[in-house]
Amino acid sequence: MDIRKLQRAIVDGLEDVKAQDIRIFNTSHLTELFDRVIVASGTSNRQTKALASSVREKVKEAGGDIISTEGEDIGEWVLVDCGDAVVHILQPALRQYYNLEEIWGDKPVRVKLAANTGFTGARPSEPIDGEDEDELDAPAVKKPARKVASRRSAK
Repeated sequence: MDIRKLQRAIVDGLEDVKAQDIRIFNTSHLTELFDRVIVASGTSNRQTKALASSVREKVKEAGGDIISTEGEDIGEWVLVDCGDAVVHILQPALRQYYNLEEIWGDKPVRVKLAANTGFTGARPSEPIDGEDEDELDAPAVKKPARKVASRRSAK
């Protein structure tokens, strides 16, 4: 399965159950075992279990395979191995303690999220579908701030 299709299915599964702070990292330069690490937060044991279930369902619908799932019995940290992508779903306290972003996060992947029009990560490692490589390297153009007349000067 194409890695972009796989990561989109995973993100869709996470967004369906309202995962928080979804981050995607390109790990192909660090290990040959998988190409992506996806980290997300769930607010309770029940939500982390539901997030893992949703990810498995979306990946299977998209034609992907689930290798294994770990940690669902407790639900504080659930790992879903999707072959080329590994999904870590943690509660916020554990996520902060283990700080997986520090281990895997030197190459964030930019993906549009439904809940947020922003992007994950600060520097993309690959273009978004339909975006040219050159657009990623172009510096952002700042727009000048709009001046608003104060009420005192209007009187």
